[in-house]
Amino acid sequence: MKNRWYDNHRETLNTLDILKKLDKDSKVRLSIDIIDIANQIKSIHREEDEPLLSIGLERVLGLYQSSNSRRWYDKQCDLDTAIRTISTLPREDFLNIMEGLCISLND
Repeated sequence: MKNRWYDNHRETLNTLDILKKLDKDSKVRLSIDIIDIANQIKSIHREEDEPLLSIGLERVLGLYQSSNSRRWYDKQCDLDTAIRTISTLPREDFLNIMEGLCISLND
């Protein structure tokens, strides 16, 4: 199995594991919140003097490969959209969201 660009981030893996176990309604509600957060972060970055140039080759390749729907969340429309949306954020923002979700969902 090939490693994804975020596989070395424990909180991301823990968060995805927790998300997988949630019921459908919880996944839908959480997906909406994740997309809202991502859109707020994107809005902040648009206002910056020097916008980021790239999200990186590994992440672009991951987005392309996500069309193959091999991951469990690729088959769940709302969650797939949420994960894709945050995966286009700068790496630090993505990891911060995943860490926040990991803390929140573990409580």
